[in-house]
Amino acid sequence: MSVTQEIHDRLNAAFAPRELDVVDDSERHRGHAGYQEGGESHFNVYIRAAAFEGQSRVARHRAVHKALGADLVARIHALALDIGV
Repeated sequence: MSVTQEIHDRLNAAFAPRELDVVDDSERHRGHAGYQEGGESHFNVYIRAAAFEGQSRVARHRAVHKALGADLVARIHALALDIGV
């Protein structure tokens, strides 16, 4: 399973979002630190879920990282998050 699919599956399971988009943005970082051939190192995540209501920005980011798990986060060089309700 691709890292993109793992991110999508774990966030979907944890938050049942009404909107979720996971984009592998690795190719735009070719030649930069953390780039690995074949991609799957740099990601942009757009997620909207009722579960984030009332949470601060920091709490939302922590919740996403917890849902992804340390094992998956360790395999990602960069993760840009756009989190909302």
